[in-house]
Amino acid sequence: MFSFVSPKAIHFGRGQSQNASASAKMYGTSVLIVHGANASRAEWLVTSCKNAGLTTTTFSCRNEPSLPDIEIALEQIKGVAPDVVIGLGGGSVIDFAKAMAALIPCEGPPIDYLEVVGSGRSLEHDPIPMIAVPTTAGTGAEVTKNAVISVPDQGLKVSLRDPRMIPNIAFVDPDLMQGAPRRVALAAGLDAITQVIEPYLSTNANPMTDALCHSAIPIGLSVLRDLVEKDAPDAWDKMAWVSTCGGLALANAGLGAVHGFAGVIGGKTNAPHGEICGALLPAVLNAHLANSQPETEIRRRLDWVIGQVDTAFAEGKNGTGLSKLAVWSRHQGLRTLEQMGLKPEDHSKVAEQTLNTSSMKGNPFTMSQNQLLKVLRC
Repeated sequence: MFSFVSPKAIHFGRGQSQNASASAKMYGTSVLIVHGANASRAEWLVTSCKNAGLTTTTFSCRNEPSLPDIEIALEQIKGVAPDVVIGLGGGSVIDFAKAMAALIPCEGPPIDYLEVVGSGRSLEHDPIPMIAVPTTAGTGAEVTKNAVISVPDQGLKVSLRDPRMIPNIAFVDPDLMQGAPRRVALAAGLDAITQVIEPYLSTNANPMTDALCHSAIPIGLSVLRDLVEKDAPDAWDKMAWVSTCGGLALANAGLGAVHGFAGVIGGKTNAPHGEICGALLPAVLNAHLANSQPETEIRRRLDWVIGQVDTAFAEGKNGTGLSKLAVWSRHQGLRTLEQMGLKPEDHSKVAEQTLNTSSMKGNPFTMSQNQLLKVLRC
């Protein structure tokens, strides 16, 4: 027995994003567009919405969503009553847009609705309809039911979470993704791959998420080199699909230790989420391998995943792919956790906090603080 949630519609493929304004018009006459730091990249959408007869308000998300920034944004748009919100950008922008769509109708202060630092108060009203238009192939935020928000004064990243926060419509258009800087492409690609591996290994995996992940894992691994090294169009098309599969899978099966760590480390360092995941993935998979028993279902799944990494990065040589993936990633510019700002003296606190994250609920093994420390040291 299982349930599966997703957007009402996913429009996938090059050129699909040009239909975003027409879809927005189905919800009313006023639109709030949340975009990234460079407003010029959203001009085409603003123009399209105005040409469609929509009253258009814009807001720039310049960094990963933080509680203070969301509070400021809600104050700034008081008096604006959008019928629909469009998020155009990477995962941070889309999460910001999802948070705005959820919180604009609510009466309480934003912190009340956050997990861990707040009371996890339920949304009193349905979110404003929301359309997601991702410009990176990594987070899968266009199909997930939460927004990750940093709380700087506590050094944490937490979630605003509600099944109604899944965007109504997602436009996944690789035309908007290709040409990203190498560091962005690398982080996004590693994030996308992590987000199909962790749900496949999750204790909450189900037949639908298995089907998505089992298909997407070898695709993502096989195109990662061409995506990062060549900016190849076909690689972007395929990684965009992998990213969407990962978002659907994690929204329904959860994640694991990589993301448990990533939320905590991201809160402390402000390093890009995908880069943190890429640094952790080989070490976490090795830890899972050490914890698993032969001839069990989780070992079968792990062996298959590691075999796919071997095929993509070690010419099929058994057991060497994870180390080669780590070396390749470093050569492409992936930083170590210490280079991202995580000091060795912070490891114990990070391991302690990771134990209590929601992502650890789906981890295939119960891990002790010492086991988590070993992962960080690796």
